Amino acid sequence: MLKSMKLKRLLLGSLIPVIVIIAWQGAVAFELINPMLFPAPTSIFNDFWNMMMSGELFFHLRISVVRALSGFAIGGILGLSVGIAVGLFKRTEYMLDPSIQMLRTVPLLAITPLFILWFGFGELSKILLISMGAFFPLYVNAFLGVRNVDSKLFDVARVLEFSRFHQITKVVLPAAMPNILLGMRLSLSTSWLCLVVAELMGADQGIGYLIQDARAYMRTGVVFVGILIFAVVGKLTDSVVRILEEKLLKWQDSYKG
Repeated sequence: MLKSMKLKRLLLGSLIPVIVIIAWQGAVAFELINPMLFPAPTSIFNDFWNMMMSGELFFHLRISVVRALSGFAIGGILGLSVGIAVGLFKRTEYMLDPSIQMLRTVPLLAITPLFILWFGFGELSKILLISMGAFFPLYVNAFLGVRNVDSKLFDVARVLEFSRFHQITKVVLPAAMPNILLGMRLSLSTSWLCLVVAELMGADQGIGYLIQDARAYMRTGVVFVGILIFAVVGKLTDSVVRILEEKLLKWQDSYKG
């Protein structure tokens, strides 16, 4: 029963991409679209296969994944920690939240040139830019998660003489977990977005660089390969968090559709 449900989900999820690919291939075959601007899916697959066999794709993908996960780890841990602290303590909220909310509204594209000026074109500027993008979704959701915890749970924790550490681990984190996991999903997607910006602005390695280099030489198929790689890896990381949600939020009796 469970396997048939998973197969049904997979088939339904694949329906739209398969229809798009068939229609795309047909449009190129009947010369309805320019193959220089929209190469046929078979041509894109050939570019993908050649890059994979040469090792070029794995080389650039490994560098991009390390950058994205490093930035996500730094920004995510800071966002989670600060969000919980601001949610727990009013004084911390009054001191930190106005400045953080002000920074959150500044577009990352506006900050990117400053990061390049301050830290150069090396790895540090890219990882810091990704960290900044990853910080805010987890901060906001961790803060909201703490503030949505039932106040009666804190009363029970005080009666049971829980230490502050046990209040956080036994009361706050479990109750705030839905918001925290949502923040993780948003933070991961923002990390990939910032990675693309960082690599397109100035890099000599990575999938973003691969796309930029292919665009300069009108290798449109390689551009599509890079876009698809970002899409697939982003979906895989999102799916990992979805699996975590299913494992950690079994206690939720919410509407499943």
